[in-house]
Amino acid sequence: MTFTKKYGKILLPLITPYTENEEVDYHRYAELIEYLIENDLCDSLIVTGTTGEASLLTFEERVGLMRTAVEASAGRKPVIAGTGCASTKETIELTREAEALGIDLVMVVCPYYNKPTQEGIYQHYKNLAESTDIQILLYNIPIFVGVNIEAQTVKELAKIDRIIGIKDEAGINPTQVTDYFLAVKDVNPDFVVFNGDDIMLLPTIVQGAMGLVSGGAHIFGHEIRAIFEAFDKGENEKAKELFTPIYRFCKSTGQNGRILPNSILRPAIELVTGIKLGPARGPLAPATKEEMEVTAGILKEIGKL
Repeated sequence: MTFTKKYGKILLPLITPYTENEEVDYHRYAELIEYLIENDLCDSLIVTGTTGEASLLTFEERVGLMRTAVEASAGRKPVIAGTGCASTKETIELTREAEALGIDLVMVVCPYYNKPTQEGIYQHYKNLAESTDIQILLYNIPIFVGVNIEAQTVKELAKIDRIIGIKDEAGINPTQVTDYFLAVKDVNPDFVVFNGDDIMLLPTIVQGAMGLVSGGAHIFGHEIRAIFEAFDKGENEKAKELFTPIYRFCKSTGQNGRILPNSILRPAIELVTGIKLGPARGPLAPATKEEMEVTAGILKEIGKL
């Protein structure tokens, strides 16, 4: 079975709901999952990705969210676990927890804060693959981790059976998707390359990206699916027309220099879904009234509110 046949083209990194005192709200998490499945807004669910604020969660909270997602989805949508941590040791331990829950695929961010060399990155993923029996999707997001997974490193990692693909934060280097394809084509032609940046959806589809890891799919899942369908049919003008509102919305979640969009994305999802998610966990500052006026205005203008 091919990757997209099993996991689809729209992989949605779930927002993590919190109570007023910043405790993880597992009940709301299950409610959100039910909403997403009922409305068919994605093909697969990702637990504790960047949109899920993985770096702000404890080990136990991440395992609890994985367990909740597996139970709430009940086999209706595949669950992918984000298990990347700053250390190789903890990454292996968290990946084993995902494996024990019956999850088949983990998305593993490049180790953050430490800025490892390319050899360190290679050894990190190699050790993980040798220490578990689960399939691994590399996750490259240099804007947060501080280093880039270079194409030559991906080429070497693609030789390892359990490492099946990469999600790239394409907004940092829009042409790197092509670099990855060129690097792996003779090593593993089935290697999966996904874009991880909503605003880079159209540019990366043209380069051959097989799908999108999209926090925006909480709101725009149907539009994203329609964009893929339009592109497949050669309806480029339609794809561009559908993409423009998503682009405008996503740009608005980065107001005032925000790099992680969660502070604005959370209340926007609340407005559309009616599900209480709470503010982002500190140190992320909550959205201001002025910021939400801009974002809510866009949502109203494009018919989401």
